[in-house]
Amino acid sequence: MAQRLLVATHNQGKVMELAELLADLDVTLVGLDDVGITREVAETGMTFRENAVLKAETYARESGLLTLADDSGLEVDALAGRPGVHTARYGGEALNARQRYEYLLSNLNGVPWEERSARFHCVVALARPEGVVATADGLLEGHIALAPSGDGGFGYDPVFHIDEQACTMAQLPAHLKNRISHRGRAVTAIKPRLRDELNL
Repeated sequence: MAQRLLVATHNQGKVMELAELLADLDVTLVGLDDVGITREVAETGMTFRENAVLKAETYARESGLLTLADDSGLEVDALAGRPGVHTARYGGEALNARQRYEYLLSNLNGVPWEERSARFHCVVALARPEGVVATADGLLEGHIALAPSGDGGFGYDPVFHIDEQACTMAQLPAHLKNRISHRGRAVTAIKPRLRDELNL
């Protein structure tokens, strides 16, 4: 019988995305709702790594399961790395996704293309109930577009131009986005440690 791996999220879409990335491992992925955990861990860390570790350790202790957690965000060079760990709340709690990326574009008004470099940065953390096992990073480099384009994805995807694909994140088919995304790269990087932990 396949071992269970807890994915530290209430988002079933994310569980399915990770299940696709880990399809070659004999493991059953479950989300927080599947194991009856309703509380949210406050992301009080100053970095993506601190937040990922905090979530992984807390939920691993609570569930008794090997747990994978991630934290990610957008780093814009012209904004000194902002919004960073505040990506999901950038511009204020009341904004929706479109208003958030419009706020980002307004803060880059007049900044030329070559100075609009940015990256999506993800850190994944793997923890057992007794403590953290490993962390890994995934980066996706690009530029902030001058205007939104594409209707796929979510969040900042319409304004994040992936240089190697010559399109925005929102213009990619879902299967390709999952494979090359910052989260996809971080999960791929931690997969050897995950395999070791599961004795696969």
